[in-house]
Amino acid sequence: MQQDAQGHAISTDSAEAARAFDHTVAGYLRYRLDTAQRLQALLAADPEFGMAQALKAAFLLLGYKQAFIPMAKEAIAAAARLTACATPREQAHVAALAAWAEGEMDRALSAWEGILAAHPRDILAFRLHHFCSFWLGRPEAMLASVEGVLPRWGRDLPGYGSVLACRSFANEECGNYTVAEAAGRAAIALDPGDLWAAHAVAHVLEMQGRRSEGIAWIEGLEAHWDGGNNLMHHLWWHRAMYHLEHRDFDTVLGLYDTRFRNLGSAVTQAQPDLYIDAQNAASMLFRLSLHGVPAGGRWEELADKAEARIGDTLSAFTLPHWMMALCGAGRWAAAERMLAAMRDAARSNAGTNAPLIARYALPVSEAVLRHAQGDFAGAVAVMRPALGGMYRLGGSHAQQDVLEQLFLHAAMKAGLTADMRMLLERVAGRHPVPPERRVGYAEAARRVAH
Repeated sequence: MQQDAQGHAISTDSAEAARAFDHTVAGYLRYRLDTAQRLQALLAADPEFGMAQALKAAFLLLGYKQAFIPMAKEAIAAAARLTACATPREQAHVAALAAWAEGEMDRALSAWEGILAAHPRDILAFRLHHFCSFWLGRPEAMLASVEGVLPRWGRDLPGYGSVLACRSFANEECGNYTVAEAAGRAAIALDPGDLWAAHAVAHVLEMQGRRSEGIAWIEGLEAHWDGGNNLMHHLWWHRAMYHLEHRDFDTVLGLYDTRFRNLGSAVTQAQPDLYIDAQNAASMLFRLSLHGVPAGGRWEELADKAEARIGDTLSAFTLPHWMMALCGAGRWAAAERMLAAMRDAARSNAGTNAPLIARYALPVSEAVLRHAQGDFAGAVAVMRPALGGMYRLGGSHAQQDVLEQLFLHAAMKAGLTADMRMLLERVAGRHPVPPERRVGYAEAARRVAH
């Protein structure tokens, strides 16, 4: 029996497979584009290694794509068979993935928490818990997890920088900006190519309105991103967000075409409909549209992707973004089909996701459609009950912002001053930068003040 990089027993007798396992996990932690190739090398090194099949399942589930679920379940079944005599820790990993594949996210999170209680240096359990907690709108769970395991880590352990990066992001999402920035910068000092750490500090700079610093932060780190995956796109989206606040719309569109939605890049072509890329692109085009900046033909390729994903409701937060794409391209019939599919998913009451779709994703998506068709009062009415719990869809404060702007713009267009004031007060209570200094809120703040 071999050990992984953090000293845990792993049920393979192959030293080559153990090294390949660590190499694959490191690729995941560092957001490397070649992680799938690393996994193939791992599977070849020991086809009977259960945790290799578990990693295969995890990577499929991380894609939040319905078409991947059968393959993920097949890998989980193989992992369960191959870990029947493995360590309890490895068996718990397989149980967590099985729950995830069934959409039972509370059970999956509980399984990872159980692993971490006994094995606080299990970086895979830690990172999957961090990821899934984030996309369920549970920053407090992210924070509790990282602060719970941190005392058992040190810079001599492989993966420590990733723990610091997660500490940075968890604290940022909980509003602890000083701790967040320090942890993120410490992670970058260990590895300037740590995309998650770069991302966490970018969020701090966004939330504190340090836009020029944000642009410089990303520009200064880009040289270290060779071999990165789609998280690079999200970082370039953050850079575009800073330029948007400067009202530098031409630069925003340039970054759209050449960086975070570059259709010719190998990274985009590897997963052209990846959920986070769709969120980046649709949310930015929608924000620009609120300022009268035309998208040209950019909505069309996103709408093609959205139409192909009708009925795929695994990522609740992505659903309003797919709706933005359909509406941006004027595909009203497809938009109605997407709403119908969301209603079906909500009625199924299956797993953790169905209630989130019913209470938040569905009304917000309907508001997107009503807004696009000029029914601004209707958009406000259907979205108003969802505002208080909308964070449960997941996504960061910076990402949720586009949904808040949707409501605010609809309220402005409908002349609903009370709703404008309510939204501005909500945003001001959470965001350190006052609405008057934020490009998507300044006009509404002036109107309410008068």
